[in-house]
Amino acid sequence: MVWFVTRRVFHGVVTVLFAVTITFLLLRLLPGDPASAIASTNMDARMREELLTKYGLTDPLPVQYLKYLGELLRGNLGTSFSQSEPVGDVLLARLPWTLLLTGSALVLTVAVGVPLGVLAATHAGRFVDRAVQVLGVTGQSLFVPSVGIFLLFVFGLKLQWLPIGGAYDENAYGAAWYVSVLQHLALPCLSLVLVSLGSYVLTLRSTLIEALGEDYCELARAKGTPERLVVWKHGLRNALLPTTTLLGLQLGFMVGGAVLTETIFAYPGVGRAIYESVIRLDFPVLQGAFVLLAATVVVANLLTDLAYGLLDPRVRTS
Repeated sequence: MVWFVTRRVFHGVVTVLFAVTITFLLLRLLPGDPASAIASTNMDARMREELLTKYGLTDPLPVQYLKYLGELLRGNLGTSFSQSEPVGDVLLARLPWTLLLTGSALVLTVAVGVPLGVLAATHAGRFVDRAVQVLGVTGQSLFVPSVGIFLLFVFGLKLQWLPIGGAYDENAYGAAWYVSVLQHLALPCLSLVLVSLGSYVLTLRSTLIEALGEDYCELARAKGTPERLVVWKHGLRNALLPTTTLLGLQLGFMVGGAVLTETIFAYPGVGRAIYESVIRLDFPVLQGAFVLLAATVVVANLLTDLAYGLLDPRVRTS
């Protein structure tokens, strides 16, 4: 088990380093001059040079990269060009909202996906199963911005049931504030759930149908075990193993989708910060946001791998 954990941690560190490197290089290839975000047009050449030197933008690219890695290892993500604040402070103020959004979407996906997957698997070939499959395939074909704009138009603008932007009502206090947070969370969370639910349901359906046909389920039936217990205790327990890995992958998808969702709904998370930083050519915030999201996805997948290893001993001994 120790070797299993060590390998997963090593792979996670390599993945984060690769993400940091790719992010650093890609941002330098973006069109535009980052100096325009930090230097005033009224500055003379000398003042402009001094300002660029302060932020290390005059150094050769390899030197900038090594300096950035060194500062990153010390926990310093740099200083925002546009806000003149530490990037860590800027992102930590946004991170809770992104975690709330993606965490809620992940929990709802499981809470809704498991009953639908079980319903389809236990009625394989029937109308209910076909209906769930149609919904699943439809969900797989959905695009986050399209779903978000549709929900925003219908429930926010036409019906006016839910807020169309932000994370809470600034005039709400106490219990009303929490209600306001849930109301503002509903539409962006539903957008992510609708897009990710289809693949989860279809995967669970397939694995559960296969599990229910295994010898241990047939043996349980032969012993007189009620079919309900065969499904939920024996079949589902093993069918959830592949979907555990899928959840880790879907978290990465949700984090990427959060950038679009938060932009559409003006939700003040890390994804919205990325959008704003692209407009302002704020390299430090962009780099910090990508590193933070990459690390979050890697840690989530690491926990998923460890959970899979605990659930299935064959993984630890392979």
